[in-house]
Amino acid sequence: MTKIAKCSFLLLATISLMTSCKKNESREEYAEEQASSSVSADSISSSAAVEKPGSDRKFIRTADIKFKVKNVPQSTYVIENITNKFDGFVIYTNLQSNIINETASKVSQDSTLETIRYNVINNITIRVPNTRLDTVIKSIAKQIDFLDYRLIKADDVSLKILSNKLAQNRGSSTEKRVENAIATKGAKINDVMNAEETLADKKEQNDNAKLNNLSMQDQVNFSTLTLEIYQRETVKQTMVANSKDYNDYKPNIGIRLFDSVKTGWNVLLDILVFLIQIWWLILLALGGFFLYKKYLKKE
Repeated sequence: MTKIAKCSFLLLATISLMTSCKKNESREEYAEEQASSSVSADSISSSAAVEKPGSDRKFIRTADIKFKVKNVPQSTYVIENITNKFDGFVIYTNLQSNIINETASKVSQDSTLETIRYNVINNITIRVPNTRLDTVIKSIAKQIDFLDYRLIKADDVSLKILSNKLAQNRGSSTEKRVENAIATKGAKINDVMNAEETLADKKEQNDNAKLNNLSMQDQVNFSTLTLEIYQRETVKQTMVANSKDYNDYKPNIGIRLFDSVKTGWNVLLDILVFLIQIWWLILLALGGFFLYKKYLKKE
């Protein structure tokens, strides 16, 4: 009895030790998964060229990210909701399924199994406030199952904006001088026309510089984020009914023979009706035949 008790105690101790080891391994695996997910979230965010308060630097920030998700339509809705939440807007989205292969296998006389292999992708372009680009990227990172690449660019356009402003100021000064010259100095009509053309060119250059500055300022205020998302290849199988062959709709041999007899009888009746319609022609032919046989043959 003592040996049995000792063996039982050792067995229970071994089982308890193995169970605790498995629990520790499970906890470690879970911790690793959590760590890897957090790393993937941090890996696609970026603090590159974040404008500091009081700085004169102006950056146009863009981001291009490609990654795999578990379900493209669901992730699309989540991304759109995130965009709206952080005061952004979607300017392009193209959700589509690309068929890789399509086969049909006949499984019975009246059924066919259609198998379609396809993948679902979506190209999304969104614009979000520049100050919230990193927050939006971190929020979208929760949808990532596998990251293909992440490209973030920051173009410093401070000098370009300043150059446009200076060009705009110069153009305004030139416009005023030309307008004063036209209004105050008497000149020939040709000189006035040339001055008017010069004034129009200066106004156009001034407007273009102003529009370029507005466009760049808009790109500075709202960053552009381009996403390409896809999911694992999907297989869809559908059982469909077979379309019957022409021969399947043919009646049996008895009905076909009866129809043939009936068709022949109708043809015979048509011939008899036709002969009755040309009875006069038949009489003339018979009369001519008898005359030929009676008179001409004797001669």
